Amino acid sequence: MLTSLRLIDFRCFEELSLEFSECGGIFIGDNAQGKTSILEAICVLVRLQSPRAKTMRPLVRFEAAGLGLAGECWERDLTLRYGRGGAQLQIDGESLETQNLYLQQSGLIVWMGNEDVDLVRGSGGGRRHYLDFICSQLDSGYRRALSRYRRALKARNLLLKDRVSSDAELNAYAEVLIEHGDYLTKVRAQTLSLLEPLASTAQQEISGRDEKLELRFQSGSGGDMREALATTAEAERRQRQTLEGPHRDDVRITINGMPAADFASEGQQRTIALALKLAQGEAIQSIAGRVPVYLLDDIFGELDPDRRNALMKYLPKHAQKFITTTTIDWLQGEWADWEKYDVCEGRVKRLLAES
Repeated sequence: MLTSLRLIDFRCFEELSLEFSECGGIFIGDNAQGKTSILEAICVLVRLQSPRAKTMRPLVRFEAAGLGLAGECWERDLTLRYGRGGAQLQIDGESLETQNLYLQQSGLIVWMGNEDVDLVRGSGGGRRHYLDFICSQLDSGYRRALSRYRRALKARNLLLKDRVSSDAELNAYAEVLIEHGDYLTKVRAQTLSLLEPLASTAQQEISGRDEKLELRFQSGSGGDMREALATTAEAERRQRQTLEGPHRDDVRITINGMPAADFASEGQQRTIALALKLAQGEAIQSIAGRVPVYLLDDIFGELDPDRRNALMKYLPKHAQKFITTTTIDWLQGEWADWEKYDVCEGRVKRLLAES
């Protein structure tokens, strides 16, 4: 799957080159040494998206003019260069004009980190981001629709703040919101219906209990963007913002019929977060027909031994997995033979297998 990775001026790394086996690898080191940045680089190279930054600029090493990422993924040579002129993308040496063309050929990713617990107890924005990351890997038109919706929403909200804006201008942007908003809502709802039974099964397997996990899509437009905008037109003028649409979508998560954010224990919330990400991987594989790469960022330290072992067992055996951890004391079984790398102050050293 991912057989090599090369970084230039990415986060704390001035330069780094790594080769990987089909299993993946385990990166070991204290906090703030660069472990997570390696997983982040894989995610950015494959999906042009960081789980820790909204734009590329924070990824550039301090005082560097830009960054470079490259690697062989799914038997394709991927290259990403970012600088003042923006991002330049290549696959097998051929320059690509759009990100969508790149993403259609690059690969699939599941990111799992400690911050995932916010999917359960955080705001709706995190759950929308979770759906967006999945939908963009399953539907080639989703990312474009999301970008156009966001641009139109921002422009329309600026007009609403201007008390002298005309109805014609507002209606022009409303048509863009209607076109793309209904599409986003439809894809999100369909995707969540696919995810729910998968997440429910994963929840029971990881927790070892008969816990009923339910996911319910809550549309921010009621499923009809045109009607929603017409109904809220006067209120929008008063509050000076677009009040309904996919930017208000959410997912209601319940465990045994109770809101998980309020009634689930810390352990249950972390298990639900794992179940959501495991469901993501299964959904991507079932629709795309390819096994995604799993990036697991320091999640094992927060799990008790039973949940940790259940998660290790549940992860797809044939999937390539990259793991960061501060210690490998918990490592056992087949995982003990994996390639391991020591990460310290931005330097990576492959550890020799014990004889």
